Amino acid sequence: MPTDDLVLRPATPDDLGAVAELLIEVREAAYPSMPRGIHPPHEVRAYVDGWDLSTYDVWLAEAEGSPVGYARLSADWLEDLYVDPSAQGTGVGGALLDVVKAQRPDGFCLWVFESNEPARAFYRSRGLVELEHTDGSVNEEKAPDLRMAWPGRDPLAFFRSLIDEVDRELGELLNRRAAVTAAVQPHKVDPARDLDREREIARAMAARAPGLGEERLYRIVHQIISESLDAAD
Repeated sequence: MPTDDLVLRPATPDDLGAVAELLIEVREAAYPSMPRGIHPPHEVRAYVDGWDLSTYDVWLAEAEGSPVGYARLSADWLEDLYVDPSAQGTGVGGALLDVVKAQRPDGFCLWVFESNEPARAFYRSRGLVELEHTDGSVNEEKAPDLRMAWPGRDPLAFFRSLIDEVDRELGELLNRRAAVTAAVQPHKVDPARDLDREREIARAMAARAPGLGEERLYRIVHQIISESLDAAD
């Protein structure tokens, strides 16, 4: 299917039924690269039918009047990009991704399952980079995933904005950590620091942040506790 025959246009509410069928078909065909969805087809149809097109930008790819793919965007996230199995490898996905880049020139992020190497390779070949990996505990399928990003026209500004977001979260977490550290001190029988517990904390963190490793995380945990105790005095 040549990309010259493609029509790319914003979806309307009347298109959402066809989008739902695409979503169901693609997810089923993508197994085992992607885990199967946990929702039955009637729930998927109801979910897609409820999309607010003033909140999401949904773009439809059509060939000969039939939908062959779609992309859905929120503020700075690519929520979905799915292509009909019969049209994969024909340029439909690349054309949709070009639309997404044009719509989000300052960059965007997306989540992809770690096991979905075809999708990861597709995005990498088009300038997206892989960021953090997770154990999947917060997604519905409970399958390991990773965040990818396209940094847009000013990569330095884009990545700094992601760092700023993380730093805001870190500040809130460190404040909570320091407050609880202060609160627990009167309840400790032995005021000495429990270095074995600190090691256990670092080990648990390393499971979520393998890129840092247990030893680095142990040093970070040790310093956080030291500063929290100092602030509590």
